[in-house]
Amino acid sequence: MEGKIIGISGSVVTVSGLEDPKMNNIVFIGTNELVGEIVKIEGENAIIQVYEDTSGLRIGEKAVDSNEPLSVELGPGLIGSIFDGIQRPLDKILDKEGTFISSGIKVNSLDREKKWHFKPKVEEGKVVEPGEEIGEVKETSLIKHKVLVPANKKGIIKKIVEEGDYTIEERIAVLEDDGKTEEITLMTKWPVRTARPVKEKLSPNIPLLTGQRVIDTMFPVAMGGTAAVPGPFGSGKTVIQHQLAKWSDADVIVYVGCGERGNEMTEILATFPELKDPKSGKPLMDRTILIANTSNMPVAAREASIYTGITLAEYYRDMGYSVAVMADSTSRWAEALRELSGRLEEMPGEEGYPAYLGRRVGEFYERAGRARILSGKIGAATIIGAVSPPGGDISEPVSQNTLRVTRVFWALDASLANARHFPSINWLNSYSLYTDGLDQWYRKNIAEDWPELRDKSLATLQKEAEINEIVQLVGYDALPEADKLILDVAKMLREDYLQQNAFDDIDTYASVNKQYKMLKIINQVFDAEKAALDRNVPIEKIQAISVKPKIARLRYTSEEEIDNKLKEIEKDIEEIKKINVEK
Repeated sequence: MEGKIIGISGSVVTVSGLEDPKMNNIVFIGTNELVGEIVKIEGENAIIQVYEDTSGLRIGEKAVDSNEPLSVELGPGLIGSIFDGIQRPLDKILDKEGTFISSGIKVNSLDREKKWHFKPKVEEGKVVEPGEEIGEVKETSLIKHKVLVPANKKGIIKKIVEEGDYTIEERIAVLEDDGKTEEITLMTKWPVRTARPVKEKLSPNIPLLTGQRVIDTMFPVAMGGTAAVPGPFGSGKTVIQHQLAKWSDADVIVYVGCGERGNEMTEILATFPELKDPKSGKPLMDRTILIANTSNMPVAAREASIYTGITLAEYYRDMGYSVAVMADSTSRWAEALRELSGRLEEMPGEEGYPAYLGRRVGEFYERAGRARILSGKIGAATIIGAVSPPGGDISEPVSQNTLRVTRVFWALDASLANARHFPSINWLNSYSLYTDGLDQWYRKNIAEDWPELRDKSLATLQKEAEINEIVQLVGYDALPEADKLILDVAKMLREDYLQQNAFDDIDTYASVNKQYKMLKIINQVFDAEKAALDRNVPIEKIQAISVKPKIARLRYTSEEEIDNKLKEIEKDIEEIKKINVEK
C-alpha cells in the first residue's frame, strides 16, 4: 500500500498511510523514488530520513514501503570499487550521469552482467552448516572470494554447478533443509545495522603491523582491535589513515571517507591505483574498498556510510580475512546524527548531540574484533576511527564517547604538526591498552627484549619532558652531564625514530625487524655513553664521535643495507667504550 507525503523538513520526510510500517525499513519517496529509511513511527505516520537530495519534493507525492531494511549487496566485485554511503557505485554513476549525482538515480551496487569463474569446494549430498565455504571466486590478484552458506541457512547440498563462469545472480547451488529448497547465488544481502554472527570473540593478542614506528613500537593496535585518532585541523589525521590503509598488514582495507573534503577522496583515488602492496607487489586497490560520502553529499547518507563500511568488513572477516576499517571521520558522522536528531525534534544532549550518541558510537566499535567465525576459521575486523574535535578539544562528547569504547588513543598534537614532526602522535599523551597482551607475540616473533627496549625508550622521552621544564628555568648549560645525555638520546628517539616521512619511498614504511634494529642501536649508544659518563668522561668528548649522523640516516636506509650501516655504528660504539678520562 502506498503512503502519502504530509511533511518535509530537509532530509526528514513524514509519510502517512503506510500499511504496517517497521523501523529501519526502506521507503521509496516521491515520483523520483528517493531512497529513505524509517527512523521513527508516530501513530499512523512514519518519519523517514532520506539518503538523497530532497530538493523539488512536494507534499502529496507517493511513498512506497519496500518491507526490507537498509541492506548492502555482498558478492564478488566489491574489492576495488568506490561506493557512496548507501553502496551506489560512483564510477557507474559517473558513466551514466556525469559529475553530479541526480536524485532518484538507480544503479546496481554490483555488476549483474560480469561473469566470475567459480570453483566448487563441496560435492552434492554434503551436509553444510551456516558460514561454511562451498566454493571460491578469484576476485582480484590478492583476494580469493570465498562463497559461503548464508549465515542463517544450513542443510544438504542438493545441487552444485560445475566449475565455470557465472554472473552473481545465476544459481550456483541448491540447499535443502526440512524439505524446503533454497537457491544460492554468488550475491547475498545483509542489513547494515545488524552485526553478522560469529562463534566466539578471541583475545586480541596479535598486533596489526602498520610500518609506522611510533605506532608499532610505542602504541600498537591489536588485530581486531579499536583505535581512536583525535586531533585538531591540520594535525595529520587523514595522512595517518592513508598510511595505515596503504601499509598495514590487513588482508582487506575498507576506507570510509565520511563527511571529508572531496579533494581528500580524490587524492586517494589518484594515489591508491599507483601504489604497490609491500608484501605482494600487486596494486593496493586489489585489496581495498572505498566508501566516499563527502561533505557536499546528502547528510543522511553520511550516517549510513559507517554501517555500510563495517558490514562490508564483516563480510570479508567471515571468509577468514583480517580486515581494517578506516573511518575518517566519526565526528562528521556524529554531526549527521545531530542534524537528523534536530529535525526529528528529539531532546538534545550535550552540545546538541542526541542523548543516544554514546550508544551509537559503542555499537559501531563493538562490531570490531578477532573472532572464530561460523566456519571455525579465524577472522578479524579492526576499526581505526579519526575524530575531529572542534579546536582540538578532546573534552567534547564525540571524543569522550569514542575514548570510552576504544583501547588505543593516538593523540595528535598541533604543536608537533606545526614543527613538521609527523606522524604528530604525542608520545606523552597517547596510550595503548593492548601492550601487555601483545608483548608475548613481540617476544616470540621479533626479539625477547622488545618490551624492555620500548619501555626504556618511553621512560627516556618522559624524563626529557621533565628535564625540559628545568631547562626553562636554569638553561641547558647548568644541567648535570647525565641530564644532557638524556636530552641527546631523546632527541635521537624523537627525530630519528618516531618521526617518519610519508612521502619518502624508504622511510614511509619500516618493517618490525628494521624498527627493532633501529631502536636497539639507539639504546646501545645510550648505554655506551652512560657508561663513559660513569667513568667521568666529559660529554663533549663523547659527542665528538660522530655516531648521531649515522643513526639519523638509518631512516632512509633500505632493509637490505641496514645491517651494513649498523656494523659501522657498532664500531663507533666500541670507540665510545674505549674512551678514558685524560689524566
